[in-house]
Amino acid sequence: MKPITVLAAAAAFAFATPAIAADPPESIVSIYHVAPGHQEAFLQWLARQEAISASAGVPASQLYVHTDGDSWDYVVVAPVLTEAQDEAVAKATTAAGVNGMRGGLELRQHITGHTDTFTIGPVTAQAYLEMVKK
Repeated sequence: MKPITVLAAAAAFAFATPAIAADPPESIVSIYHVAPGHQEAFLQWLARQEAISASAGVPASQLYVHTDGDSWDYVVVAPVLTEAQDEAVAKATTAAGVNGMRGGLELRQHITGHTDTFTIGPVTAQAYLEMVKK
C-alpha cells in the first residue's frame, strides 16, 4: 500500500465514529483463493449469485478485492439469512433457471480454496465488552 494511502486510511479510522448497532448483525465472511485463469469466471459466478439474491430481496453482500498483501483474492461479507430469506433465494434461483444443487460444484471449478466464518459486527471493542458482561 502506498504511504499516503496508509496515512489517509489511518486518519479516517482514527476520526471516524461509525454508528454501531446495539445488537450487531450476524454475517458470513468468506475468503476466496481463485484458481489461476479463473478470475473472470469466478466473478461472473459471484455476479449471478448477487443478481439472484437481489431478485429475492436479500440484502447485498460486500465484495473486497485483494490489491496487495496476503494470498487471498476476494473477501465477501454476506448477511446471515433467515429461513424465509433462504426460501426466497431458493425460489429466485429456480426462477433464474439455475440448479441450486450445482452451485457448490460450479464454485469449486473456479477456486483453489475458501473459508466461511460466522461473525458479528460492526461493533466497537467497548460495546463488545458490554455484550460479554451480560
